[in-house]
Amino acid sequence: MSVKDFFVKTGRRIKSNFGWKSALFLVICIGMLATDLLTKHFAEADGWQFTVIPGFIEVVEVIHNDGASLGMGGGTAWAMPLFITLTFIAVPIFIAVILMLPERAALLKFCLYMALAGAIGNLVDRLAFGYVRDFIGMNFGFVSFVCNFADVWLMVGLVLAIIDLLFLSEWAVFPLTKKARAAQAERRKQEERDKLGADPDGFDLPADPSDLAGYHVGPHCDEENVNDGEPGQHDEDSVSESEDEKAEDKNE
Repeated sequence: MSVKDFFVKTGRRIKSNFGWKSALFLVICIGMLATDLLTKHFAEADGWQFTVIPGFIEVVEVIHNDGASLGMGGGTAWAMPLFITLTFIAVPIFIAVILMLPERAALLKFCLYMALAGAIGNLVDRLAFGYVRDFIGMNFGFVSFVCNFADVWLMVGLVLAIIDLLFLSEWAVFPLTKKARAAQAERRKQEERDKLGADPDGFDLPADPSDLAGYHVGPHCDEENVNDGEPGQHDEDSVSESEDEKAEDKNE
């Protein structure tokens, strides 16, 4: 396959994979990104501080985090350039996977869009300010931390994507649902049909063997005289020769 054919094929696949679901998820992704950036701004500008769920979630005074999510790597010189570099690597990967996934993989696509919104949200902070603005305090009993909406989008999106790939999707390692098992069985059947869809000599054959009933390959057909593969169509020269032979037999 040439480079041109590769890009043409990839472009067609991307176009077929971007339907109304992908468009909807893209709009939601933009909304998530806007929510993260706006809440960071107003939380810092207006000094938000209030309790959402007592003992579990509260909005605290904005903290400038120069590390990763949940404050990991804070106060170190290497953290900021490392996480900016990792984000620049991760964002194109997320976009490429989203574009290559079929529309039927809706849950996985949505999870990746969610993670993409979170990654871009914190990237904007790191590039614009040199730190990430955190203001949402969470207490799970065994662990507590301060984060922002971008962290929530990123963590929830990645966790759900892993669950989907392990148990729910047609690519699941351990398919637990009937839908996942049926999708995997159908994909195996399609792969078998694709393998049988072409003759070793390069002659395209129908995926359904019953469709071969109309194809004529007679004793007079050689490599150059095989019909064009149209059902019910015979080689004209072969038919003419047969009629001439019958005429000669009658004359005798």
